[in-house]
Amino acid sequence: MNPYWSALVRDLRPYVPGEQPKLSNLVKLNTNENPYPPSPKVLEAIRAELGASLRLYPDPNAETLKRAIAQYQGIGTDQVFVGNGSDEVLAHAFQALLKHPLPILFPDITYSFYPVYCGLYDIAYTCVPLTDSYEIRVEDYMRPNGGIVFPNPNAPTGRLLPLADIETLLGRNRDSVVIVDEAYIDFGGDSAAALVNQFPNLLVIQTLSKSRSLAGLRVGFAFGHEGLIEALERVKGSFNSYPLDRLAIAGGVAAFEDRDHFEWSRQAIMWTRQWVAQALADLGFEVLPSAANFVFARHPSHDAGELAAALRERHIIVRHFRLPRIDQFLRVTIGTEEECQILLDALSELVAGKAAA
Repeated sequence: MNPYWSALVRDLRPYVPGEQPKLSNLVKLNTNENPYPPSPKVLEAIRAELGASLRLYPDPNAETLKRAIAQYQGIGTDQVFVGNGSDEVLAHAFQALLKHPLPILFPDITYSFYPVYCGLYDIAYTCVPLTDSYEIRVEDYMRPNGGIVFPNPNAPTGRLLPLADIETLLGRNRDSVVIVDEAYIDFGGDSAAALVNQFPNLLVIQTLSKSRSLAGLRVGFAFGHEGLIEALERVKGSFNSYPLDRLAIAGGVAAFEDRDHFEWSRQAIMWTRQWVAQALADLGFEVLPSAANFVFARHPSHDAGELAAALRERHIIVRHFRLPRIDQFLRVTIGTEEECQILLDALSELVAGKAAA
């Protein structure tokens, strides 16, 4: 351990992202990237920015992107915050809105960056267990708290909390902020953005990484009451005054303008997800209902770690979490039909091989 480290750094347990392996001929189904390319309009907009203007700083407020997001959602630009990926937006929200005397609440099985941020910013937290069927039950959050945060659909389970339940939670939890992390909402759910004008304590966070195929561009954003957005801007202005570069701003604007490409991409993924879920069920897997661009599945007769390792030998990468309650599940990103067929063929052989043995 380096003697120059602060006590904070020594005690941190950093978030571990999904593997980005260097294998050839890889079927990569482990990090929930969109298998389809971004809109051609995005690429065109980025190419148009590749010139002498790159010597200049970008707009620190990314006004054109905020305006595009606001128009898309039907809200004011002062209700929109943008950042360098939704993780940065989340980080600012933890600092600006969740650091209070009472502990914050989030599910025991959820996005593993949440406890990391709590450690980084010295925020007390309590994990609220999901039900036996891996669902969020809003009644379990009806207790004093310093804030509530959860993904919807949840990750890594993929289960969706209906908008009516979120409205119930907000109506009965008016004394602290509720953050709904909607990285996967476009694959089958209704966004809580529709409630931001009704509840001043609601912050909704989204990203262009998943449904708009721009994980490499790093664009995240939030909607909420003007007071919440101002808090995020104060933290951003004290941390990074130019979070989004010129290419990200231009590409983000174009992504919102091309609704046809967005709709085609997400519909293709949702159709493939339904097919993959049924095919896995036919192989004997238990598959949780998913509203995301992945499925969460386990097999009663096959160890998840062994399956993941056997798939890797075939150059197929899926995500295996060695965590309590979910260590027998695999999270499988929905890829192209061809990629998913390769996965299903491999699993069919593995399941049959174990059965024969």
